[in-house]
Amino acid sequence: MIEIRQSLDHPEPPGAHLTLPFEKRQKSRLRVNLDNGVEASLILPRGTVLRNGDLLRSEEGLVVLVCAADEEVTTVRDSNPLLLVRASYHLGNRHVPLQIGQGWIRYQRDHVLDHMVESLGLTLTHETAPFEPEPGAYGASHNHT
Repeated sequence: MIEIRQSLDHPEPPGAHLTLPFEKRQKSRLRVNLDNGVEASLILPRGTVLRNGDLLRSEEGLVVLVCAADEEVTTVRDSNPLLLVRASYHLGNRHVPLQIGQGWIRYQRDHVLDHMVESLGLTLTHETAPFEPEPGAYGASHNHT
């Protein structure tokens, strides 16, 4: 089993990919299988949250590209920014991780949250898509899109 202990802060060509859902990308200690089936152990500094596009290096020098897995999500689109801000406020008040884009917001699918957002007058779309929520006011912010 290979050990992955280092995050890279500069681009290098990856030799392998690691696709994980957001729940697992929040763990700093985790046994995983790379996309090619090779077993690996993530041993990263506590509090590390892996983002789509992050690069890691194994003890053996293998560069691994982190990919956000498709997940069951709810996407809310609306041309009225006030409605999206209201929904974001209420979801944030419940500490819901939230991905924010131009004219849309996305959260991990939950029927209770769906009902609340619909009651605000918004239309939902259930999708399977990568989930990359905002890192938070005090988190490191970088974007690979």
